[in-house]
Order: sequence, then C-alpha cells, then structure tokens
Amino acid sequence: MAPHTMQASFPCLTACRACRGPVAATVVLHPMLSIARRAGNKEMRVVMLGLDAAGKTTILYKLHIGEVLTTVPTIGFNVEKVQYKNVMFTVWDVGGQEKLRPLWRHYFNNTDGLIFVVDSQDKDRLGRAGQEFRSIINDPLMKNSAILVFANKQDMRGCASPAEVCEALGMTELRSRRWHVQSAVAIRGDGLYEGLDWLANTVKSRPAG
Repeated sequence: MAPHTMQASFPCLTACRACRGPVAATVVLHPMLSIARRAGNKEMRVVMLGLDAAGKTTILYKLHIGEVLTTVPTIGFNVEKVQYKNVMFTVWDVGGQEKLRPLWRHYFNNTDGLIFVVDSQDKDRLGRAGQEFRSIINDPLMKNSAILVFANKQDMRGCASPAEVCEALGMTELRSRRWHVQSAVAIRGDGLYEGLDWLANTVKSRPAG
C-alpha cells in the first residue's frame, strides 16, 4: 500500500533574512501509522541534537529506511516516523551548526526523549559538546525527557570511548534522570537499535499521564 503525503507548514527557525513566511515540508504518512495507533502503540516525540557532523541525519535515515544516504549539513530540520517495539517515535533531527544551536529550544516543548549524538572521533570538541548537552538538559522544558546518548563513530582509530564520552558530558551527575550512553557506528547501524530498545522500554515503563 502506497504511503500518503500531505503538505504542512512550519515556522522558519533559521533566521534567514530572505525568508518572510513559513517553510513548507512534505510529511509522509504511511498506512501502517494508523494501524499502529489502532493497535494501541505508544507514541514518543524525540528531538535529536548534537554538534554539526556528529552523524544525526545518518542515524535518522538508517533507522527510517535502513540505508545510509549522502547527507549535507542540515539547515533547519528533518522529521521522520520510526516504529520499534510498539512505540512510534517521531524523531526531529535539528541542524547542529553553531549559528543554529540557539534555536534548538524551539523544538523542546512536549519532548519525551532526547537523542544526543557525539562524534567520538572529534576529541577537540568533546568539551563543547558537553557544554551544549548541559544547556539542553537543564532547560525546564526538557526536565522530564529520557536521555539517550549515541557515542558515534566508534569504528574510527583513536576515538573517545563511550566511558570518555560519558565523562565529557557529565552523565554520572544526572542522578535523578533516565539516561543511557550507547556505543554506535551509524553508517553500519551498530548500536542504533540497542539505543532505541532502551528508549522504547523507558517510555513503556513510564507512568501514564
């Protein structure tokens, strides 16, 4: 059965002077989504953030269509539906360039989970990644969000280990938060479904309301 499409308008969050109105995006609605809702699946809104070139868009489309796409730096956002273990994830992949980071919080409202992606090979920017991470999780709108960190590019020689990524982000200080750090190689899909498994189990075990 062919998917259905609709046109939706979203506020332009790139602060482009040439833009004077909303931007249009095509949202693909697959028939399985309505079937999933009737089957009682839980829905989870997830925002995926991280510095530029961390691998966010690669992760999104590896999960969405099972393929690695040729990507360019995301200006604005990508949004896709991903179903896993009776949870329908709506994943917002937001551009990570420095000029876009102040706009991240526009995506925080009603967010159930944060996926923060770290380029484990880029050790020079681990400190910066930690600063941005703490800014996100300390925002009042994100106080109840589950936190999944992908320590990406673990196949690269000399990369930071998941434990080093955990330390750089200050994860052990988050004693009252639900969090998980997952080793990942996005281009191969390694670790991605293990991370989703943790998110799915977390949202399913969350008390209703």
